[in-house]
Amino acid sequence: MGMIVAAHSSNQSIGKTNKNMEQRHVQENSIHVLLVSYPIQGHVAPFIKLAYLFAGRGIKVTLVITEFVHASLVAAHPELDGEQYDQVRLVAVPDGLPKEDVRNDECKLGESVFKVMPGHVENLLNKANLEGNQVTCVIADAVFGWALEIAEKMELKSALFWPSAPGVLALTLNIRRLIEAGVIDSNGTPTMKRNKVQLSSDLPPVTSADIVWSYPGNESTQKIMFQHFFAIHQNVKKSDWLLCNWFQELNPSVGDLVPNMFPLGPLLANGKPAGNFWPEDSTCLGWLNRQPVGSVVYVAFGSSSMFSQHQIDELALGLELVGRPFLWVNRSDLINGSSAKFPDGYEKRVANHGKMVHWAPQEKVLAHPAIACFLTHCGWNSTMDGISMGVPFLCWPYFADQFYNRSCICNGYKVGLCLNPDDYGIVTRHEIRRKLDGLLADEGIKANATKLKQMAEESISGGGSSANNLERFIEHMKQ
Repeated sequence: MGMIVAAHSSNQSIGKTNKNMEQRHVQENSIHVLLVSYPIQGHVAPFIKLAYLFAGRGIKVTLVITEFVHASLVAAHPELDGEQYDQVRLVAVPDGLPKEDVRNDECKLGESVFKVMPGHVENLLNKANLEGNQVTCVIADAVFGWALEIAEKMELKSALFWPSAPGVLALTLNIRRLIEAGVIDSNGTPTMKRNKVQLSSDLPPVTSADIVWSYPGNESTQKIMFQHFFAIHQNVKKSDWLLCNWFQELNPSVGDLVPNMFPLGPLLANGKPAGNFWPEDSTCLGWLNRQPVGSVVYVAFGSSSMFSQHQIDELALGLELVGRPFLWVNRSDLINGSSAKFPDGYEKRVANHGKMVHWAPQEKVLAHPAIACFLTHCGWNSTMDGISMGVPFLCWPYFADQFYNRSCICNGYKVGLCLNPDDYGIVTRHEIRRKLDGLLADEGIKANATKLKQMAEESISGGGSSANNLERFIEHMKQ
């Protein structure tokens, strides 16, 4: 009798559990999230991954991008050329620039987008309401404070998404402290003083070289960028929720600076579109399969880094000097909008151990057992990819947040080394060889990289910090 009662109770419990799960699924299906990304790849890529994270929970997602970005995404990911893909709908709006404009002037792009996008987003929300497809929550790029105002006016829940690093967020929220410490002046210009300021106990000190809006020799751009980051500071203070692409354990004390911060990362594509603007060349995966374990130097500088031909020559010859297999993502616009040329006879000399592609499926590449290290520009998306796969870094930042990301990678997380230019601003072939040899011989860095990989995996697993934050945010959207 006891066994029968127990079985009956168990069946009731299972019934209740199934009913609760069904109710939860129905509730999550009633959520409709509108995501609004700034229209450059470094922002669009994590937004795409965030979109599929929500869609994986049965949440309806609409991602607003510009027409130029939409065309680039569809060219790279043909599966996105339709009404929607895996519960994520892409809506393209004009960016206000002529179609023939190449959109490589970020100041011009930003000025236009800030003028035209608010009206398009508000129209989309009104149209969705009229069609019975009501949006319940707006999640906007941290630069788009106007999206919070629209959501508030329409009585919708809202959140900001910060696509960059915890250290850069800490720097942005401490502009006043940087001025007081003499690291920058009141206009945001880095001073010549070698002052340092500790923004958080688990971040390396900030110096004038780490200032993300610094554009030496271009005062007008620097002024615009400083205003941009100051506006982000104000936006974050207004927002009830700040979603981020990292995991709490990476920089625990940064959470003390922003009480409403909820890290959801690492955000990974996991087989879904990664948000690249260039088609991926997957032939490199077959090439990696033929390389020894832990032998390949992966070289990729993101979507915007550019070099002189002299610097490309030094990089090419440095990789040759190292004598290891290498996979080099050589974008078609790597030299001021044109393809790089190689030293005479170079391609023939490295044909047996060098592979060059225009773009690579980066997560799959970094997860491949043949990869030894990652020579990177230190963009935050690439940094999270490398950390998630446990790969040591060789750091070569290009601009903006990448310099402080380098400091965090090398001096904070201790999972990489940095390349130093010579007196003429060139990273020489000998510097590349010396640092690569040192990195690959450093067992401490390898151990730290493995530890961070484990922490990243645990954070997005059941009961992990990022998984719990996702649940909390979904519950918030249901209320």
